[in-house]
Amino acid sequence: MRLVLDAGALIAVERSDRSVTAVLKRQVTGGLVPLTHGGVVGQVWRGAGGRQAVLASALQFVEVRPLDLALGRRAGLLLAQTRTSDVIDAAIVLLATDGDWILTSDPDDLRPLVHAAGLHVDVISV
Repeated sequence: MRLVLDAGALIAVERSDRSVTAVLKRQVTGGLVPLTHGGVVGQVWRGAGGRQAVLASALQFVEVRPLDLALGRRAGLLLAQTRTSDVIDAAIVLLATDGDWILTSDPDDLRPLVHAAGLHVDVISV
């Protein structure tokens, strides 16, 4: 089981949410690397004046994949299939593999994408 993090999960980390921080620590100490993509980082990163020191520290332990042409095209196809429009959410879902957990503040937005992608993942609300 690998954690896939959306913007809500990274915001929870930034706010030092104990439950999300604990799950991330267990993942990292267990030898697994949480996963997200650059579009999600762009949604939450503001970086000015050290205000995001906690988030910056946590991102050192997260694999951040690019939202490149291939992932963008796959996300677009998933959006067409579900008649939705959030490419960041679709790309997050497509990073997941069966057995993963997606940590999100928008489970109702992600579940239809997960279903359409044919994945068996847990969508966990943070």
